[in-house]
Amino acid sequence: MPVMASDDFSVHTDDCDRFDDGMPISDLPDEVGSIDDLDCECWSAFDSLAEIE
Repeated sequence: MPVMASDDFSVHTDDCDRFDDGMPISDLPDEVGSIDDLDCECWSAFDSLAEIE
């Protein structure tokens, strides 16, 4: 499940250690159109958004 960090609103996987405080979200933000839009390395295990949804 994706998690949105409370400090900069970046999106991470729930097992990522790069955010201190966050809120689980059910859907990725509308601004995310491809896996390349997710900046954190925690998404490198995924090849496409289809694997996340």
